[in-house]
Amino acid sequence: MNFSLFVARRLSLGSDGRRSSPAIRVSVTAVALSVAVMLASLAVVIGFKREIRDKVIGFNSHITLYNMPSDYDGGNLITLTPSLKSILDKQPYITDYSLEASIPAILKTPTDFKGVYLRSLNGKGTEEFVSGNIEEGRIPDFTKPENNNLIVISRIAANQLGLKAGDKIDTYFISDQVRVRRLEVAAVYNSHFDSYDQVIIYGALPLVQSIAGIPASQGTSLQIRTDDFNRVADYTAALNDALVEGVAAGLLYKYYRVDNAYNQGAGYFNWLSLLDTNVAVVLTLMAVVAIATLISGMLILILDKKRFIGVVRAMGASVGTVRRVFIYLAIKVALWGMLTGNVVMLAFLYCQDRWHFLPLDPEAYYIDFVPVEINWWSVLAMNAACLLLIYLSLILPSRFVAGISPTDAMRTE
Repeated sequence: MNFSLFVARRLSLGSDGRRSSPAIRVSVTAVALSVAVMLASLAVVIGFKREIRDKVIGFNSHITLYNMPSDYDGGNLITLTPSLKSILDKQPYITDYSLEASIPAILKTPTDFKGVYLRSLNGKGTEEFVSGNIEEGRIPDFTKPENNNLIVISRIAANQLGLKAGDKIDTYFISDQVRVRRLEVAAVYNSHFDSYDQVIIYGALPLVQSIAGIPASQGTSLQIRTDDFNRVADYTAALNDALVEGVAAGLLYKYYRVDNAYNQGAGYFNWLSLLDTNVAVVLTLMAVVAIATLISGMLILILDKKRFIGVVRAMGASVGTVRRVFIYLAIKVALWGMLTGNVVMLAFLYCQDRWHFLPLDPEAYYIDFVPVEINWWSVLAMNAACLLLIYLSLILPSRFVAGISPTDAMRTE
């Protein structure tokens, strides 16, 4: 067995028979707090990115296909032709796609009115997103014809017009002529994305198509879901290439514009990228605090163990052997601190993720609670990096052992 490790495992961290000195307890506490703050920073940033990303995707889908107007059709409507369907079905990364239609509308009460866009609520991803943000009522099954006159409005629209689930509202649609429909509010959603909540309400696709006077095979866009949003930029380019090849092969008669959620929600994703810089600063500061405290604890420990150093040096132990003893002792202290910080903070993060007891101002952060996500790969990587940095930083101060004379140390006490 390694002699230095053997001695370090049995050497007390305190003096006068105590298990540990106040300096050691301070070091353990500092490491625990530093690790806890690092874990919290990582979990909150990852959670924020997940929540904001899911909201942007909920309103825009992964990839959106638009019609590129030409002299032949002169419109912005996209048609889901059999040829287009065959090309989409051949792409292995596409998991779901559906037509979407939207039309400008005016919601009017006897005392107020509000301009909105009525958007079709269809597609598995969009339905799951809106369902997860429902505050009042429930989403009807828009595939049934009897639900064509039901709509889902935002909390902002409901508050401005004094509406609630079950109320009916006169809705005006202006295209080539003015049309009026009396629609019923089935549910109220609240995503806390004011820029979207201000203008978007949802209804059945047949309702939008009938008001706009377009056939069932047409819409204003085609919403596409993929198997991995992290690769959506590559998928966007791949789909664009496949569509261009379809035109060249004569399968398609026109070009399409391909866009994705990263471009449509660029402002939000740029905001999230700023959080990465903040996290890097926090991780650096906490690592410095933990390392500085451990170095101080090691130096105090060396001074406490001067007599021990003198004895083992007199027995023939080399300076390197004694240095390794104190490095192992400091790592022992660091491991206790890291274990404490991990256990306490991971338990706290689990409770926050489950019960959301820490609130946020949704007007500033687009969400009403602190979102967290425990990514185990990030946790392991952070702990491994901390341990490596601590080990490397302890090598230099351990050289202080070489300055202690065995003769002088033996005379101590």
